[in-house]
Amino acid sequence: MEQAHGQIIEGVPLAAPVPRVTVPQFVRQGAREHPDKTALVDAASGRSITYGALERLIGRCAAGLAAHGFAPRDTLVLFLPNLPEWPIAALGAMSAGGIVSGANPTIGASDLARQLRVTGARFVVTIPLFLETVRAAVAEVGAPVTVILLGDAPQTVPFAALVACSDPEPQIVPDPDALAALPFSSGTSGVPKAVMLTHRNLVANCCQCLQAVPPPEAAVWLAFLPMFHIYGFTVLTVCGLACGQTLVTLPRFEPETFLKALQDYRVTTLHLVPPVLHFLANHPMVAAYDLSSLQNIGCGAAPLSSELEQKVGVRLRCEVAQGFGMTESSGVVAATYTGKGRHGSSGQLLPGTQARVVDPITHADLERGAPGEIWFRGPQAFKGYLNDSKATAETITPDGWVRTGDIGYFDGDDYLYITDRLKELIKVKGFQVAPAELEALLYSHPLIADAAVIARPDERAGELPVAYVVARGQLDGEELKTWVAQKVGEYKRIADVIFCEAIPKSPAGKILRRLLRAQDAQRVGSRPA
Repeated sequence: MEQAHGQIIEGVPLAAPVPRVTVPQFVRQGAREHPDKTALVDAASGRSITYGALERLIGRCAAGLAAHGFAPRDTLVLFLPNLPEWPIAALGAMSAGGIVSGANPTIGASDLARQLRVTGARFVVTIPLFLETVRAAVAEVGAPVTVILLGDAPQTVPFAALVACSDPEPQIVPDPDALAALPFSSGTSGVPKAVMLTHRNLVANCCQCLQAVPPPEAAVWLAFLPMFHIYGFTVLTVCGLACGQTLVTLPRFEPETFLKALQDYRVTTLHLVPPVLHFLANHPMVAAYDLSSLQNIGCGAAPLSSELEQKVGVRLRCEVAQGFGMTESSGVVAATYTGKGRHGSSGQLLPGTQARVVDPITHADLERGAPGEIWFRGPQAFKGYLNDSKATAETITPDGWVRTGDIGYFDGDDYLYITDRLKELIKVKGFQVAPAELEALLYSHPLIADAAVIARPDERAGELPVAYVVARGQLDGEELKTWVAQKVGEYKRIADVIFCEAIPKSPAGKILRRLLRAQDAQRVGSRPA
C-alpha cells in the first residue's frame, strides 16, 4: 500500500480494465444485445421505447444534429424535464462527437443564459412550456443558438423531424478521453461551475458501480431524479441503460404520481434523496399504495441517519442503503456493496478508488475513525472546472487528489460515514458543530417533518446553531430547545428555533443553506434593538 500520504484507504481492484469506449458506444453495445426489451417508459402517458428503437433513435438524433450544423466538440444544453427524449438527445449529441450539459428546468432566463455562455453552447433542446424562457436566454446571450423543440413552433427545429433525418450517421473517431459532459456543480456554496467529465470518467464510474452493485436482469427503475444532475445522469440514466434496465421516467416528484408510478409499473429499484426517504418513512399516503415490488432503495446527495434508513426498510420491506459521491466524481465515490450493508454508512469505496481523511486546516492525514475532509482519487475523478483554473487548483491537488469538501471518517472495516460539509460546519467558541448531527436529532422528534440547521454570527461565540423547522403540529420553540439541550453538549445547543412552511432544497435534495443564511440575516437585522 502507498505510504507517502500516511493512511490511504483502498477500494477493491477493478474486475476488468475500463473499456476504451465512449458513453454512447457503452450504451448502444448493450442495447443491441436485447433489442426487444423495454428501455424507457414515460410514466405520464405509458409511451414506451424498446432498446432496439433506442439504439436507432440515438443514431438518427446524431444524424439530425449534424444535418443542422452540430459539429464535434459542440455543446448541446438540455433544458427539459425527465422524459425518454432526454437520454436520446444526450446520447445522440455525444454520438455526433459533441458535449452535453443538462440545465435545471426550474431556472430563469438569466441563469440559463449564463449556462449557455459558460459552455459555449450553440444548441439547446427544450419543451413548449419552457420555450419563452429559452428565447429570453438566447436573446440575452446575443449569439446564434439553434432551438430544438419537443413540439412545433416558429424558428425552432422539431425534435420529431430531427430523429426522422435520413442522412447517414456522422462517422466520428471515438475518443474516450474527449470531453463528454459539462454538468454544473450544485452551487449551494457559491456560483455553480461547469464540471469537465470525459467519456472515460463516466464509463469508468458506471463500471465501478455495476461491479459493486450488479442489478438483477429484470429490474425496473423509477427515473425521477433530475437527469441534469449527476446522480440522475450517471447512476440512473447511463448505468441503467448500459446494463439493460427498464427506466420509467417521471418529470418531477409529486407524491401521488410518484406512488402511482411505483405501484403501476411494479418498480423494483429506487434511487432517492433524503427528502423523499422522509416522505416514504412518515407520510400516511404511502400506505394506500401497493409497493410490494420494491426490492432495494439507494439514497445519496446528503447524510442520512441510520434510524431513518431502517424505518423505511421496515415499512416497505426492502433493502435501504446509502452511497456517497459528487458531480466532480462523475457521480459516485462509495456505495453499499450488494449484501454488505451497514446502517448509517455510505458503504465502501468503489473498485479502483482511493481515499484519504485529512485535517481541513493542515491537510495532515488523520487516524482511522477521526473525522476530517474526505479526499479521493480514481478513474472517475473530473478533469477540472471549465475555464476556471483557480477553482480547479483549489479542488485537485498536484498529485491528483480531489478535495470533496465533505467531512467524514472510515471505520475499521473501510465503511465510510459522512457527517457534514466542510463549509457548513458551525464554529462555536472554537468547537466545530456539524449541522447534519443536529438535523438528525431534530428529525427524530415526532412533531418535526423537516429541519435545517445553520450558523448565525454571534459576537461572543463566533457562531451559534439556529434551527429552521417544519412542524407537524403544535410545537413550542423553547420546549424544543430544551429537548435538544438535554441530548447534546453545551456548545451544540440550539440558540433559536424558527418555524417555516418548507426548507429550501436543491433538486438533488441538498439543503440550500445559503438561502436560509440570507433569510436569517435579514430576520436578525430587522429585529428591534
